[in-house]
Amino acid sequence: MQTTTLYVREATAEGPILNLESILLNTDGVERAIIDVEDGEIKIEYSEEKLSPDQLVTLIEQYGLNVTK
Repeated sequence: MQTTTLYVREATAEGPILNLESILLNTDGVERAIIDVEDGEIKIEYSEEKLSPDQLVTLIEQYGLNVTK
């Protein structure tokens, strides 16, 4: 398992947080996603055999969310 930390600007409001959790937890290879609602920090545990950090960023951005590392 690998862990990566990303920041999603919109992940400080309930709607985007629920959407983001749904996206991540329904993605094959993602084991856990912890979202800090104060600053939009997301810690994602994932299988490095199935996903890369860049693939996680692309996945999140596909849903119109803004990601920074």
